[in-house]
Amino acid sequence: MTSQKVFDALLVLRHQAGDKKAMTLLVKRHHKRLCKHSYWYTKDMDVAQDIVQDSWGVILKKIGGLKDANAFGSWSMRIVTRKTLNFLQRNKHVALQAAQLMAVVEEAPEVTKQTSAIKRLGAAIQKLPKDHQAVLRLFYTEGYSLKEISLILGISVGTVKSRLFHAREKLKTVLKN
Repeated sequence: MTSQKVFDALLVLRHQAGDKKAMTLLVKRHHKRLCKHSYWYTKDMDVAQDIVQDSWGVILKKIGGLKDANAFGSWSMRIVTRKTLNFLQRNKHVALQAAQLMAVVEEAPEVTKQTSAIKRLGAAIQKLPKDHQAVLRLFYTEGYSLKEISLILGISVGTVKSRLFHAREKLKTVLKN
């Protein structure tokens, strides 16, 4: 367990014991990360910030019942993920999961082979199903464990493993062509 998770768990326990400043610290520590996560789905920072703000309301209401204080990071991420997906479903937006990666790639100068490889990888990722893109992002970019990803997305650990495996295999196939 990382020191950040331990500190978050301590803050959760302090908040549950009545320390209001602990929640302020949790918000400061996680707000930007949660906004980036929601933005990854919505591609609209204003919408992402609104979703995260609503999510903090849910987190504040339910944190008293959080049994595993060590799980705060994945628990809060799961709330933001659900709220974001509900928003997208209600508004019938098509979320392009790899657009954030592509935006970074497009800003890079096209002078090296590495830039070309990154663009190919970004394009290959965009060709994957959205559920595979989400698992890849959470695992490789965000650094979540398989169990944490299963909690965030509401799927079994076996399904996470399967999606990671199939995503890697499809990426190999796409990149060979």
